[in-house]
Amino acid sequence: MYICFKAKIKSGTNMSLEEEVRLLAQREGPENALRKIALEIFPEISSPFEETSNVLCIQPHPDDCEYGCGATLAYLADKGIKVTYLTLTDGSKGTTNPSITPEELALKRKKEQEEAGQVIGVSKIYWLDYPDGELPYTREAMCRVMEVIRREKPDIVFAPDPWLLYEPHPDHRIGGLLASEASLFSSLPHFCRGTPPHAVKRMIFYYTSKPNYFQPADDLIEKKLQALRKHRSQFEESWQLLELSIRLIMAAYGTKINAKYAEPLRVIPLTIMHATLLSELI
Repeated sequence: MYICFKAKIKSGTNMSLEEEVRLLAQREGPENALRKIALEIFPEISSPFEETSNVLCIQPHPDDCEYGCGATLAYLADKGIKVTYLTLTDGSKGTTNPSITPEELALKRKKEQEEAGQVIGVSKIYWLDYPDGELPYTREAMCRVMEVIRREKPDIVFAPDPWLLYEPHPDHRIGGLLASEASLFSSLPHFCRGTPPHAVKRMIFYYTSKPNYFQPADDLIEKKLQALRKHRSQFEESWQLLELSIRLIMAAYGTKINAKYAEPLRVIPLTIMHATLLSELI
């Protein structure tokens, strides 16, 4: 876990990896050199779903998994990969309508999320039910997230990118941090004792401005939109603008892979998520 860089392949030349990165750094600069070598050593960055049977999508509120990576999750579910959701808050304050109570809204949003999950192909939804807008950044909250990770044993954990610049919502920032920390520490038995350790292979961040992987979504954007339509309390009044923004963003990123649509994601292997600049460079 705490070995930040471990060579998983040998250099394709007669040079050692150290010699190769030195030559690359001289030609292209150290950042580009390390990026290229890291992508060779960790091919799962470019092919994150190979040998995957189980994924967990952690969302701050009902609707974030569909909004952030719904086409990708639908793709995985269609392949027979188990998709589980962990919803951190109750979504009880996400409305401009003062006539609905927080309790009523929370119940409504749970039902909407269950319907949307059925569209995607979600196997199970966990709820931590923290109050909307009040997700705590505490050891207790992190351990609750870790408990679900250890119970479900996912190969991959999806979460919102907590380092997204200009993200003002604390549930998104804190939710991403809790997911990252719980995934990192899940394999260590002395953290949050009571459940057997489990090693997450990699994290995939949605809502990211630094994507390094683009999931083709030509055949699944409609399923993503169908799932989002189930969240009527959130999107009914603004649906046209929401759909347009989703199509525009996914169309723009589709050009990265010669597809009509793509979801932008950031893949980081857990082995380089701590104490190394490689997680920033890849």
